[in-house]
Amino acid sequence: MKKNFDPATAIQNLEQFGEFGGVNPSITDSATFTFMTEEEMIKTFHGESEGCFLYSRHWNPSNRYLSEALAAMEGTELAWVTGSGMAAITTTLLQLVNSGDHIVTSVTTYGGTYAFLANYLKKFNIEVTFVNITDLESVEKAIRPNTKVLYTETMTNPMLQISNIPELAKITRTHGVKLVVDNTFTPMIFSPFKLGADIVVYSMTKFINGKNDAVAGAICASEEFINEISNVNDGTAMLLGPVLDPLRSSGILKNMATLHIRMQKHSENAMYMAKKFKELGLKFIYPGITEHPQHELMNQIMNKNFGYGGLIAIDLETAERAAPFMELMQQKGVGYHAVSLGYFKTLFSNSGKSTSSEVPEELQKEMGLSAGLVRFSVGLDHDIERSFNLVKESLEELHYI
Repeated sequence: MKKNFDPATAIQNLEQFGEFGGVNPSITDSATFTFMTEEEMIKTFHGESEGCFLYSRHWNPSNRYLSEALAAMEGTELAWVTGSGMAAITTTLLQLVNSGDHIVTSVTTYGGTYAFLANYLKKFNIEVTFVNITDLESVEKAIRPNTKVLYTETMTNPMLQISNIPELAKITRTHGVKLVVDNTFTPMIFSPFKLGADIVVYSMTKFINGKNDAVAGAICASEEFINEISNVNDGTAMLLGPVLDPLRSSGILKNMATLHIRMQKHSENAMYMAKKFKELGLKFIYPGITEHPQHELMNQIMNKNFGYGGLIAIDLETAERAAPFMELMQQKGVGYHAVSLGYFKTLFSNSGKSTSSEVPEELQKEMGLSAGLVRFSVGLDHDIERSFNLVKESLEELHYI
């Protein structure tokens, strides 16, 4: 692990100029690219040419600029951008495993990821074992001779557990397994690759873009792995075609320049909410408070100065109690009753009925996911005190406090 890594400065140190000297890189919206010689085209198809672009499903200059910024942020050699976060996850896993292989994963994970692992991979005879990612002994016991991947989220969705990436990396190195980490909830706050992960994936739809106006994903890894997924003969990304539109890449790249400021404000506002929820005696989850089981672990492995993240959850015990609470908060102007996260306005949803609905109810109970858990993605509100007061009013009107 490299100490004192500063992902924000790593991005700002990049010098990316436009084609005509513009302070922003030029947008290249060409699907295909011309070659001066047939020899150069042949070399490019064989991966033997440097600096040449072949076809935008393979590489595009605008996507390359964004990939360079992502690699700088993560400390990886390279990155590749996809049309969604799920495309990043599925591309990575399908490149790493074959029929008959095995994956170990956190049982607490995004519902779409859970569905892919539990349901979709069965058709390829790929087995998956779900574990409590905070129980390192159980993680290691789950690994088999045919295990190829250990998959987790740095901060799990929606339980907000913190994965011990350095210790998980020790386990994977011992067994020759690849450690893949989804860092969607905590860009800049954590640098999983620096902590020992092999591959870091993102839904850039969330905090990285920050506007909820685009769906996008990213894979940050070694140059070797990125070359593998984009190989014209057997690369999963090249052959399945989950590429991000270059116009979207250009917008996301500009938004990355403010990511550190936004993460700081999201974290500041979420911490304010956490302290107020604690005063009210609410049952809630936030890794920034000392009562959180992995609070000290987070302190040990996080990058400083970006806070503890913008996600917080209140446990109202039942979905029947959660529903009117969320509806009332939206009416009062707290934010939007909507899925997703990382938006500049606060978003809230009942995880068990929405983003984790793919997880069977009995498994939700087993993993400790309350039916009344309301997940907040706290926004960039300048007057966070007003926002809290509206949340409190909603709780009071429903006689929850």
